[in-house]
Amino acid sequence: MNYDILIIGSGPAGMTAGIYAGRAALKTAIFEKQPGGQMGNTWSIENYPGTGLTITGPRLNDNMREQCIENGVDFVQEAVLDIKKKDDGTFDVITELDNTYNCGAVILATGADPRKLGVPGEEEYRGLGVSYCATCDANFFKNLKVICVGGGDTALEEAIYLTKFATEVYLVHRRDEFRGSKILRNRVLDNKKIKVIYDSVLEEITAGPDGLVNGALVKNVKTNEITKVDAEGVFIFVGHIPNTKMIADTDLFDLDKSGYVLVNKDMNAGTPGVYAAGDVIQKDIRQIITACADGCIAAINAATFLEEKN
Repeated sequence: MNYDILIIGSGPAGMTAGIYAGRAALKTAIFEKQPGGQMGNTWSIENYPGTGLTITGPRLNDNMREQCIENGVDFVQEAVLDIKKKDDGTFDVITELDNTYNCGAVILATGADPRKLGVPGEEEYRGLGVSYCATCDANFFKNLKVICVGGGDTALEEAIYLTKFATEVYLVHRRDEFRGSKILRNRVLDNKKIKVIYDSVLEEITAGPDGLVNGALVKNVKTNEITKVDAEGVFIFVGHIPNTKMIADTDLFDLDKSGYVLVNKDMNAGTPGVYAAGDVIQKDIRQIITACADGCIAAINAATFLEEKN
């Protein structure tokens, strides 16, 4: 199966790259593991230009996906295991089904996964009250109490969203002020359902005899005092880890010490014909609109690379 461009990842970066590659009349496919990436799990998006005051992540995902298809892009529901460069300068993309797809240029847009706290109870009770996605699981906690961990924009947004379902949201943050944007900080502080616990970290997630989460032990980092907070759910939003495990054994991509892909202004990842875009790359600002910009730049430069090569 031969393509001009293969894109690994179907978040906003990958789908924007697909739109531009398709419009350039290049035979393009997107490998889709999690439709929409993190965008697909975001309930309310208020800052994406042209969508009005708000749009849901799933809706924006559907719009982008439809636009890709309209531009001739194929979607492949297979997880990619490896990328290899051939002697002729093309690339083989090998999937979990042992299928091999060949292309002239490849764009990595695999995003990042939620970072874990690594505390007792986190793994044991995942799906039993521990969650990393409020949009996915908030509905299970109607009229219940939940704990939300984090202090960035995502944690603040998700804490606000959780108040639509939970009776109380305990927002635990290890510092004495939030890192999130001012408008979100104000919304959190003005929301009577949110109780902020500053200077604190989770020590352990606990469960009852039924195996379901019943709260957490929270330690104040200044006094070392440990308090039990009763809640039926724990939502964790403390950053992400780049999805670069599949390329760890290749020498096609330049990575930083945290595993993020290093790219130049053209989104080239260190090897001619190899590009990366979105949350998988090392950068300061991670928003849907910046992921889209990355995807656009990567696709245009991949198209230029193929044109010059041919």
